[in-house]
Amino acid sequence: MDEKKNKKKTLTISTTLTKKIDISSLAKDGKKAFSIEKKKQFKNPKDIGKAKSSFSPSKRIDTNNKKNFARKFVEQQATKDFIKKEEKKPIKNKLKLKGPINKRDFKLTVARAMNVEEIEIKQRSLASVKRARLKEKRSDQNIDEKKEFKKIIRDVKIPEQISIQELSNRMAERSNDIIKFLLNMKVVATINHIIDKDTAEYIVKEFGHKAILEDSPNLEVNKKIKLEGKDVKKRPPVVTIMGHVDHGKTSLLDALRNSNVVSGEHGGITQHIGAYQVTTEKDKAITFIDTPGHAAFTEMRARGSKITDIVVLVVAADDGIKPQTIEAIQHSKAAKVPIIVAINKCDLPNKNISKIKNELMQYELIAEDLSGDTLFVEVSATKKQNLDKLKENILLQSEILDLRASTTGLATGVVIESKIDKGKGPVSTILISNGLLKKGDYFVCGNTWGKIRAMIDYEGKIVNEATPSMPVEILGMNDSAFAGAEFLVTEDEDKAKEIAKFRKENNSGNNNILKAKDKTTLFENKDSKEELNIIIKSDVQGSNEALKNSIDKIVHAEVKSKIILSDIGMINETDVSLAKASEAILIGFNVKPNREAKKLAEEQNIEIKYFNIIYEALEYVEKALSGLLEPDIKETVSGSAEIQKVFKVSNAGRIAGSKVVDGEIKNKSKARITRDGVVVYDGEIISIFREKNQVKEVKTGQECGIALKDFIDFKEKDIIESYLVEKIERKI
Repeated sequence: MDEKKNKKKTLTISTTLTKKIDISSLAKDGKKAFSIEKKKQFKNPKDIGKAKSSFSPSKRIDTNNKKNFARKFVEQQATKDFIKKEEKKPIKNKLKLKGPINKRDFKLTVARAMNVEEIEIKQRSLASVKRARLKEKRSDQNIDEKKEFKKIIRDVKIPEQISIQELSNRMAERSNDIIKFLLNMKVVATINHIIDKDTAEYIVKEFGHKAILEDSPNLEVNKKIKLEGKDVKKRPPVVTIMGHVDHGKTSLLDALRNSNVVSGEHGGITQHIGAYQVTTEKDKAITFIDTPGHAAFTEMRARGSKITDIVVLVVAADDGIKPQTIEAIQHSKAAKVPIIVAINKCDLPNKNISKIKNELMQYELIAEDLSGDTLFVEVSATKKQNLDKLKENILLQSEILDLRASTTGLATGVVIESKIDKGKGPVSTILISNGLLKKGDYFVCGNTWGKIRAMIDYEGKIVNEATPSMPVEILGMNDSAFAGAEFLVTEDEDKAKEIAKFRKENNSGNNNILKAKDKTTLFENKDSKEELNIIIKSDVQGSNEALKNSIDKIVHAEVKSKIILSDIGMINETDVSLAKASEAILIGFNVKPNREAKKLAEEQNIEIKYFNIIYEALEYVEKALSGLLEPDIKETVSGSAEIQKVFKVSNAGRIAGSKVVDGEIKNKSKARITRDGVVVYDGEIISIFREKNQVKEVKTGQECGIALKDFIDFKEKDIIESYLVEKIERKI
């Protein structure tokens, strides 16, 4: 009982042995537990004697055994052969925790109750997922063997003209790749450049796509009409009167029409294309087109020859063949139009008709009396001689040509002239070539479209219908059309809009046409010329075109003209503001400014130049260009003096005592000092003294003191040369 009381609970063995081990506590079944005695209470010396008396031999044996066991235990501990721990299988803890335990981790929530797996498996954070993806991407980039993706081949529709941006969008390719490709072809381009369909098709094929050319709208409306049936009838001939300036073309037309157009033309020269109809005695109509003869109106003459059936070449009997006469012959032959030669001014005494016929032979215009086939008529516009014979020859030639046209169906024609009227808006003169033009028809004319609101004939009367070879002025255009543009009547408004839009898109990129060039010449086009900005406003399209082309022909090595605006109509506020911003000269040709523009021009100090005659406008432009030229500097040596001695003057500094060798030395004139053949100073004489008096000039053989501006380093034997500088204005 005492031993049981002295025992404690079983404990796991620690590395240090501080307690005595009881052998009896070791079980035979091999358990690794033992009992440790309790500490004995402290006893007084009196109690020791009592204990000795109670000692017995059996207890002594017990103590010896215990000592032996303790000794063995210590040995086993020293050699680490003591009772080995049994390898227990670790219990799998389903919940693996990192770090300190948080009570909330074991809290049962509704979400955990519904999803038991969440407790067992910890979810990855979003940041962890992102990091993993980034790592995968990096590893993919480092792989040398890249995956080959199959390229998608697209069907690319290509219009007449397309920008590089639009082409890249249609191909689903980068625009930079297209620009690089063009650079390799030595074509400098940007993303906004326009390329033609052939270049676009080549690029599309090179990039591995399939090119499909877009079907353009049917622009050949009413062009090919079968001339069959009752509707096809003979039409009046269209006759263009051409020739050199001041040879009497308009006067001849006035005589045929019994009117006076010449008096309305400024300077007595025609500057517009006019279209009129003349009825003969046999009630047959002839349409006449009058063209300018001035050298500036080349385009108008070329246009006149293209829209005509017969050309009447007017040659003055007293003047002969001139440059514009030759040009008119060339235009007529290019258009393959028969020519009738009208020799005008046959009533003058100094006429030389045989000379004219001989000169025309070198241009393959041989008269009938010289075994040729060209009709020659000798006329006089002032005395109205042989005008009937001229009409008969025109009708005879038209019968040979057998001119026919349809009097029904949709009309076609050509724009002869175009202008902007203050009250009517954009107005165009149309020559009908086929079909019947009615009021209310929808039409396309160049890049614009419209609906015919009214038609005015050559006599100024309002008409509702226009037949072939009839010139009419039409109202109802949305914008002014260019002279020479094609006129087509469409079935409805939608068709007219479609064709006009297509033409506008195709013509918008003409200014950005790409040109192949060497990469080394990219920066060689920098122009160092002085530029004169010009704004032109004129009454009609033809005059505007002629003035613009003539100004462009004025060429000089140092200066050039730049037309920043060329339009028709009145001068308005926008034109004045543009002239102010661009420092341009504003030219009005047969037009005046409106009230607001005039007021703004006075406020902004903008000078508006008005002209009625084209060569006066050209002279003004030439003078303005000449003003940009640097003047020529001309030097005139007035005299020279040799320095004899140098003096020091307290107030004036050093003075060169000189003797005039040649000419005269003038005060305030330019001077240079020459020393041993080298110019050491170039400046101005500030004062000349002679016998202590300041003088204006010193003549040959006289002595004087000369003071120069900002120079005192005089030396004896130096030569002072006086000269005058004269600036001479240059002209183009």
